[in-house]
Amino acid sequence: MQYTYPQGKHMALTFSYDDGQCFDRQLVEIFNRYGMKGTFHLNSGRLGSAGHHGAFVNREELRELYAGHEVACHGVEHEDPLLLTEQELLAEYYEDRKTLEELTGGLVQGLSYAYGRYNEMTKRVARTVGLKYSRTVSSTHNFPVPGDFMEWHPTCHHGDPRLMQLGQDLLNSPPHRTMPLMYVWGHSYEFDRDGTWGVIEEFCKLMAGCEDVWYATNLEICNYVNALRSLEYSADGKKVYNPSALTVWMKDGERLIEAAPGEITILK
Repeated sequence: MQYTYPQGKHMALTFSYDDGQCFDRQLVEIFNRYGMKGTFHLNSGRLGSAGHHGAFVNREELRELYAGHEVACHGVEHEDPLLLTEQELLAEYYEDRKTLEELTGGLVQGLSYAYGRYNEMTKRVARTVGLKYSRTVSSTHNFPVPGDFMEWHPTCHHGDPRLMQLGQDLLNSPPHRTMPLMYVWGHSYEFDRDGTWGVIEEFCKLMAGCEDVWYATNLEICNYVNALRSLEYSADGKKVYNPSALTVWMKDGERLIEAAPGEITILK
Protein backbone atom coordinates (compact mmCIF):
# COMPACT_ATOMS: atom_id res chain seq x y z
CA MET A 1 0.00 0.00 0.00
CA GLN A 2 1.11 3.55 -0.72
CA TYR A 3 -0.59 6.36 1.16
CA THR A 4 -1.84 9.35 -0.82
CA TYR A 5 -3.44 12.70 -0.17
CA PRO A 6 -7.25 13.09 -0.59
CA GLN A 7 -8.73 11.71 -3.81
CA GLY A 8 -5.43 9.99 -4.53
CA LYS A 9 -3.46 13.19 -5.08
CA HIS A 10 0.29 12.60 -5.02
CA MET A 11 1.62 15.96 -3.72
CA ALA A 12 0.60 18.74 -1.33
CA LEU A 13 1.37 22.46 -1.10
CA THR A 14 0.77 24.71 1.88
CA PHE A 15 1.72 28.24 2.97
CA SER A 16 1.90 30.08 6.27
CA TYR A 17 2.30 33.78 7.01
CA ASP A 18 2.94 35.40 10.35
CA ASP A 19 1.87 38.52 12.26
CA GLY A 20 -1.38 39.50 10.49
CA GLN A 21 -0.40 42.83 9.00
CA CYS A 22 -2.48 44.72 6.43
CA PHE A 23 -0.48 43.21 3.55
CA ASP A 24 -2.28 39.91 4.24
CA ARG A 25 -5.20 41.41 2.30
CA GLN A 26 -3.24 41.50 -0.96
CA LEU A 27 -1.69 38.10 -0.29
CA VAL A 28 -5.09 36.50 0.32
CA GLU A 29 -6.32 37.99 -2.96
CA ILE A 30 -3.39 36.37 -4.80
CA PHE A 31 -3.96 33.03 -3.09
CA ASN A 32 -7.67 33.11 -3.94
CA ARG A 33 -6.97 33.99 -7.57
CA TYR A 34 -4.68 30.98 -8.03
CA GLY A 35 -6.51 28.49 -5.81
CA MET A 36 -3.87 28.36 -3.07
CA LYS A 37 -4.59 27.70 0.62
CA GLY A 38 -2.80 29.57 3.38
CA THR A 39 -2.52 29.58 7.15
CA PHE A 40 -2.25 32.98 8.83
CA HIS A 41 -0.66 33.10 12.27
CA LEU A 42 -1.98 36.12 14.17
CA ASN A 43 -1.08 38.03 17.33
CA SER A 44 -4.52 38.79 18.76
CA GLY A 45 -3.18 41.53 21.05
CA ARG A 46 -1.92 43.54 18.07
CA LEU A 47 -5.01 43.39 15.85
CA GLY A 48 -6.10 46.85 14.72
CA SER A 49 -2.93 48.57 15.93
CA ALA A 50 -0.04 50.23 14.13
CA GLY A 51 3.16 48.29 13.47
CA HIS A 52 6.74 48.88 12.38
CA HIS A 53 6.01 47.73 8.84
CA GLY A 54 2.32 48.65 8.57
CA ALA A 55 -0.97 48.40 10.41
CA PHE A 56 -2.29 45.07 11.62
CA VAL A 57 -5.58 43.73 10.27
CA ASN A 58 -8.71 44.60 12.20
CA ARG A 59 -10.54 42.25 14.52
CA GLU A 60 -13.82 42.75 12.65
CA GLU A 61 -12.47 41.59 9.28
CA LEU A 62 -10.97 38.23 10.25
CA ARG A 63 -13.91 36.04 9.25
CA GLU A 64 -14.32 37.57 5.81
CA LEU A 65 -10.65 38.20 5.03
CA TYR A 66 -9.41 34.70 5.84
CA ALA A 67 -12.49 32.79 4.62
CA GLY A 68 -11.35 29.57 2.97
CA HIS A 69 -7.97 29.77 4.69
CA GLU A 70 -6.85 29.03 8.27
CA VAL A 71 -6.34 31.39 11.20
CA ALA A 72 -3.79 30.15 13.73
CA CYS A 73 -1.90 31.39 16.79
CA HIS A 74 1.37 33.29 17.00
CA GLY A 75 1.10 34.44 20.63
CA VAL A 76 -0.97 37.34 21.98
CA GLU A 77 1.87 39.88 21.85
CA HIS A 78 4.54 38.05 19.82
CA GLU A 79 6.64 37.45 22.93
CA ASP A 80 9.81 35.39 22.69
CA PRO A 81 8.68 31.98 24.01
CA LEU A 82 12.07 31.24 25.57
CA LEU A 83 12.00 34.44 27.64
CA LEU A 84 8.70 33.59 29.31
CA THR A 85 7.98 31.42 32.30
CA GLU A 86 5.83 28.38 31.68
CA GLN A 87 2.87 30.17 33.30
CA GLU A 88 3.37 33.26 31.14
CA LEU A 89 3.68 31.18 27.99
CA LEU A 90 0.51 29.29 28.88
CA ALA A 91 -1.35 32.61 28.99
CA GLU A 92 0.34 33.83 25.77
CA TYR A 93 -0.94 30.81 23.83
CA TYR A 94 -4.25 30.20 25.61
CA GLU A 95 -5.45 33.81 25.38
CA ASP A 96 -4.40 34.03 21.74
CA ARG A 97 -6.32 30.89 20.87
CA LYS A 98 -9.38 31.95 22.88
CA THR A 99 -9.58 35.41 21.30
CA LEU A 100 -9.01 34.20 17.74
CA GLU A 101 -11.73 31.56 18.15
CA GLU A 102 -14.14 34.24 19.38
CA LEU A 103 -13.33 36.45 16.39
CA THR A 104 -13.46 33.75 13.71
CA GLY A 105 -16.22 31.53 15.11
CA GLY A 106 -14.14 28.41 14.47
CA LEU A 107 -11.55 26.25 16.19
CA VAL A 108 -7.97 27.55 16.23
CA GLN A 109 -5.56 24.64 16.61
CA GLY A 110 -2.30 25.72 14.97
CA LEU A 111 0.73 27.77 15.99
CA SER A 112 3.98 29.19 14.67
CA TYR A 113 6.71 29.94 17.19
CA ALA A 114 7.42 33.67 17.53
CA TYR A 115 10.98 34.39 16.30
CA GLY A 116 11.18 30.69 15.45
CA ARG A 117 12.16 30.01 19.08
CA TYR A 118 11.05 26.84 20.82
CA ASN A 119 12.11 24.02 23.12
CA GLU A 120 10.47 21.05 24.81
CA MET A 121 8.64 23.34 27.24
CA THR A 122 7.07 25.41 24.45
CA LYS A 123 5.95 22.24 22.69
CA ARG A 124 4.43 20.89 25.90
CA VAL A 125 2.59 24.14 26.67
CA ALA A 126 1.24 24.35 23.12
CA ARG A 127 -0.17 20.83 23.39
CA THR A 128 -1.65 21.65 26.80
CA VAL A 129 -3.79 24.45 25.36
CA GLY A 130 -5.05 22.23 22.54
CA LEU A 131 -2.73 23.20 19.69
CA LYS A 132 -1.97 20.40 17.24
CA TYR A 133 1.07 21.69 15.37
CA SER A 134 3.62 24.48 15.28
CA ARG A 135 5.90 25.73 12.53
CA THR A 136 9.58 26.56 12.95
CA VAL A 137 11.75 28.72 10.66
CA SER A 138 14.31 26.01 9.78
CA SER A 139 14.18 25.28 6.04
CA THR A 140 14.52 21.67 4.87
CA HIS A 141 14.76 22.48 1.14
CA ASN A 142 12.93 19.20 0.78
CA PHE A 143 9.39 17.81 0.96
CA PRO A 144 9.04 15.66 4.08
CA VAL A 145 5.87 15.10 6.07
CA PRO A 146 6.91 16.03 9.64
CA GLY A 147 7.51 13.30 12.16
CA ASP A 148 6.53 15.67 14.99
CA PHE A 149 3.94 18.27 14.05
CA MET A 150 4.96 20.40 17.02
CA GLU A 151 8.31 20.83 15.26
CA TRP A 152 7.16 21.37 11.68
CA HIS A 153 10.06 22.57 9.55
CA PRO A 154 9.04 24.37 6.33
CA THR A 155 10.54 23.70 2.92
CA CYS A 156 11.68 27.30 2.52
CA HIS A 157 10.94 30.99 3.01
CA HIS A 158 9.37 32.72 0.00
CA GLY A 159 12.53 34.81 -0.33
CA ASP A 160 14.70 31.74 -0.80
CA PRO A 161 16.52 31.91 -4.16
CA ARG A 162 15.64 28.24 -4.69
CA LEU A 163 11.87 28.82 -4.39
CA MET A 164 10.97 28.37 -8.05
CA GLN A 165 13.31 25.41 -8.51
CA LEU A 166 11.84 23.72 -5.45
CA GLY A 167 8.38 24.26 -6.89
CA GLN A 168 9.45 22.59 -10.11
CA ASP A 169 11.04 19.77 -8.13
CA LEU A 170 7.75 19.15 -6.31
CA LEU A 171 5.78 19.05 -9.55
CA ASN A 172 8.32 16.59 -10.95
CA SER A 173 8.29 14.30 -7.90
CA PRO A 174 8.61 10.68 -9.04
CA PRO A 175 5.56 8.43 -8.53
CA HIS A 176 7.39 6.21 -6.03
CA ARG A 177 7.93 9.10 -3.60
CA THR A 178 5.27 8.93 -0.90
CA MET A 179 3.30 12.11 -0.21
CA PRO A 180 5.82 14.89 -0.94
CA LEU A 181 4.82 18.11 0.83
CA MET A 182 6.04 21.63 0.02
CA TYR A 183 5.67 24.26 2.75
CA VAL A 184 6.39 27.95 2.06
CA TRP A 185 6.38 30.57 4.82
CA GLY A 186 7.08 34.25 5.41
CA HIS A 187 5.58 37.61 6.40
CA SER A 188 3.34 39.46 3.96
CA TYR A 189 4.95 42.81 4.80
CA GLU A 190 8.19 41.49 3.26
CA PHE A 191 6.63 41.63 -0.20
CA ASP A 192 5.88 45.31 0.22
CA ARG A 193 9.16 46.14 1.94
CA ASP A 194 11.29 44.30 -0.61
CA GLY A 195 9.18 45.00 -3.70
CA THR A 196 8.72 41.28 -4.34
CA TRP A 197 4.98 40.84 -4.84
CA GLY A 198 5.84 39.46 -8.28
CA VAL A 199 7.74 36.58 -6.66
CA ILE A 200 4.75 35.10 -4.87
CA GLU A 201 2.48 35.71 -7.85
CA GLU A 202 4.92 33.97 -10.19
CA PHE A 203 5.23 31.05 -7.80
CA CYS A 204 1.47 30.68 -7.40
CA LYS A 205 1.06 30.84 -11.16
CA LEU A 206 3.63 28.05 -11.57
CA MET A 207 1.96 25.82 -8.98
CA ALA A 208 -1.71 26.49 -9.81
CA GLY A 209 -4.13 24.10 -11.46
CA CYS A 210 -2.23 20.83 -11.03
CA GLU A 211 -4.69 17.97 -10.62
CA ASP A 212 -2.16 15.93 -8.65
CA VAL A 213 -1.52 18.62 -6.00
CA TRP A 214 -3.59 19.03 -2.84
CA TYR A 215 -3.73 22.74 -1.97
CA ALA A 216 -4.35 22.69 1.77
CA THR A 217 -4.00 24.64 4.99
CA ASN A 218 -1.53 23.57 7.65
CA LEU A 219 -4.30 22.15 9.84
CA GLU A 220 -5.89 20.19 7.00
CA ILE A 221 -2.56 18.48 6.34
CA CYS A 222 -1.93 17.84 10.04
CA ASN A 223 -5.38 16.32 10.54
CA TYR A 224 -5.13 14.16 7.43
CA VAL A 225 -1.69 12.76 8.24
CA ASN A 226 -2.77 12.04 11.81
CA ALA A 227 -5.80 10.20 10.43
CA LEU A 228 -3.47 8.06 8.31
CA ARG A 229 -1.28 7.39 11.34
CA SER A 230 -4.31 6.22 13.33
CA LEU A 231 -5.21 3.39 10.91
CA GLU A 232 -5.44 -0.07 12.46
CA TYR A 233 -4.57 -3.12 10.35
CA SER A 234 -5.60 -6.74 10.69
CA ALA A 235 -2.87 -9.25 11.50
CA ASP A 236 -2.72 -10.44 7.89
CA GLY A 237 -2.70 -6.87 6.52
CA LYS A 238 -5.78 -7.50 4.38
CA LYS A 239 -8.18 -5.25 6.27
CA VAL A 240 -7.86 -1.77 7.77
CA TYR A 241 -10.02 0.07 10.29
CA ASN A 242 -10.18 3.85 10.15
CA PRO A 243 -11.03 5.18 13.65
CA SER A 244 -10.76 8.84 12.59
CA ALA A 245 -13.46 11.22 11.36
CA LEU A 246 -11.75 11.67 7.98
CA THR A 247 -11.78 9.59 4.83
CA VAL A 248 -8.25 8.59 3.85
CA TRP A 249 -6.86 7.23 0.60
CA MET A 250 -4.15 4.79 -0.44
CA LYS A 251 -3.08 2.98 -3.59
CA ASP A 252 -2.40 -0.66 -4.33
CA GLY A 253 -0.56 -0.33 -7.62
CA GLU A 254 -2.98 1.67 -9.77
CA ARG A 255 -6.01 0.78 -7.65
CA LEU A 256 -7.20 3.68 -5.48
CA ILE A 257 -8.60 2.61 -2.11
CA GLU A 258 -10.86 4.84 -0.03
CA ALA A 259 -11.04 4.09 3.71
CA ALA A 260 -14.16 5.70 5.13
CA PRO A 261 -14.29 6.96 8.73
CA GLY A 262 -15.40 4.46 11.32
CA GLU A 263 -15.36 1.54 8.88
CA ILE A 264 -13.30 -1.55 8.06
CA THR A 265 -12.01 -1.57 4.48
CA ILE A 266 -10.96 -4.72 2.63
CA LEU A 267 -7.56 -4.13 1.04
CA LYS A 268 -6.86 -7.43 -0.72
